[in-house]
Amino acid sequence: MTARAFKIFIGLAVGLCLAGLPALADSPLLVTVGEVTDTSAVVWGRGFEERSLSVEYSPATGGAAAVASVGLWRTDDFTGKVALTGLSPATRYTYRVRHAGESVEGSFVTAPPRNQARPVTFLWSGDLGGGRQCRHVKDGYPIFGPMAQRKPDFFLFVGDTIYADIRCGGPDWVPGNDFVATTLDGFREKHRYNRADAAVQGFFRSTSAYAIWDDHEVKNDFSGPGEPLMPLGRRAFIEYWPLQPPPDEPTRLYRKVRWGKLLEVFILDTRQYRSPNQDPDGPGKTMLGAAQRRWLIDNVSTSSATWKAVVSSVPLSISTGRFHRDSWSNASILGVPEENATGFAVERDRVLRALRDRKVKNLFWIVADVHHAQLIRHAPWPDFAFHEFVAGPLSASRGRPRPLDAGLNPRSLFGLGEIDNFGEVAIDTVGLTVRIIDVTGKVRFSHTIGPE
Repeated sequence: MTARAFKIFIGLAVGLCLAGLPALADSPLLVTVGEVTDTSAVVWGRGFEERSLSVEYSPATGGAAAVASVGLWRTDDFTGKVALTGLSPATRYTYRVRHAGESVEGSFVTAPPRNQARPVTFLWSGDLGGGRQCRHVKDGYPIFGPMAQRKPDFFLFVGDTIYADIRCGGPDWVPGNDFVATTLDGFREKHRYNRADAAVQGFFRSTSAYAIWDDHEVKNDFSGPGEPLMPLGRRAFIEYWPLQPPPDEPTRLYRKVRWGKLLEVFILDTRQYRSPNQDPDGPGKTMLGAAQRRWLIDNVSTSSATWKAVVSSVPLSISTGRFHRDSWSNASILGVPEENATGFAVERDRVLRALRDRKVKNLFWIVADVHHAQLIRHAPWPDFAFHEFVAGPLSASRGRPRPLDAGLNPRSLFGLGEIDNFGEVAIDTVGLTVRIIDVTGKVRFSHTIGPE
């Protein structure tokens, strides 16, 4: 290690200690925990040799330790996943991951039983490493320090977990990201670059995550199977997150998670099933595909949780896309819905109408993608209202709030642009409080909603 690199590493370690994160050894072993339920979790690890990776885990309060392991292979880029089962609900677990003489420690908390009204707090954001805002040689990704200080139960990583299609290089940035990924190894390297940041590793060793992709895991504004690079980007995404798709659908990314009596989360895949963006909107155009759309409507409408959160990587009411619409909205830059536009508003409204007809209450959507924060209340019909919560970026080019899709009858409660940020949702038996928090850890806005 050069003298300059050593100084950079020491600066990161000191910064992490000051932020309340564990100081991290200069270890090549990467760890992330995810897909946590009330009785299970998945520990993901990335090693560096074709040897086993083991996980020793036990309740933080004490008790017998269990051990599980998985073999790491070069063909999977030395990544592996260990499923932990038979866990106790609403319990913090500590773990130690070992591989080839290296070891790291961490912890996570399991969900409460589905009939227990236990308070829950989660964070969400997206957009990491885009717009020439990748890992700074001195600060890395600093936003993960304030995120760890919030001590959430889990984190929703709402898309653009990497920027595979954008170069980021220069003297201010940690080397290794100044290329556009077009091969499987390139996509893997992009994931590895972000995950190896010290602050990112510190956060993921104390907080579990549920991740979903958006376009930049493959290519800007890509739509469905028509994109030749999609299979490679999808494989790398599945390899690098603690995902465990069902055996009969090995590339399925949409799923749900129950967090006690108070919350159920429905995570959408808005990419691999979508129609081409350039197609005009209409009854045949889809972002979700028929199977996922039925799954969403049926599962949200039959959920017995007090609050229902739908996670969409792209917003409902903010129009995006350079040449064609890429989000759900058909609105112009002034917020006026347009005829013959290329969004996905017909399917969006079909889903919302079905949820209204089935009398779904206490619905909110969690989104990212637009590189600014905004809290919005929509009332598209007199008897149906819901919220859309927007956050990001974690570290990327910064945007600002703009006119919302008037077709949803929106009311903006707060907007924040030109700064990295994340959102926090805290739910208890009284209601839901949502906060927007900036990169310094300052709460910029807080809003409380009572259940219907």
